[in-house]
Amino acid sequence: MSDQSKSVHQFKVKLINGTEKKLSDYKNKVLLIVNIASGCGFAPQLKELQELRDELGTERFEILGLPSNDFGRQEPLEGTAISTFCEVNFGVQFPVFEKIMVRGEYAHPLFKFLTQTSTPRWNFHKYLIDKDGEVVDYFFPFTKPLSSKVKKKIQRLINF
Repeated sequence: MSDQSKSVHQFKVKLINGTEKKLSDYKNKVLLIVNIASGCGFAPQLKELQELRDELGTERFEILGLPSNDFGRQEPLEGTAISTFCEVNFGVQFPVFEKIMVRGEYAHPLFKFLTQTSTPRWNFHKYLIDKDGEVVDYFFPFTKPLSSKVKKKIQRLINF
């Protein structure tokens, strides 16, 4: 069993509807945690993220979208308008959470934890989390979700 202090499972994050979600609910699942923004040039990756989720299934894998306005003020939307945008424009069905800060003094505790590995320099920075909740890799925004690099690493963790 993983040491809780090394795991994302110690955190809670509010879903877009305001319901608090324990990340421990995702124990035994591989996660891809992504800071998203509707106004970002990388926003079309939302469609690829959903395609990745569809391809790999949700039994042992999940994507968590965490909106942030920290980079270029590219998340002007609030509340359910964010999830509506993601769903209508890109078919997103994976969990989208409340808008949070991902860098700096006021960053959400989850991102303070994640940035010990890699600090996001822009929207769509992706953190790969193993079944025990530990950060095992990260991908820069320009790395497409459907790239063989991303898919192979996720599949290896799912099948481990």
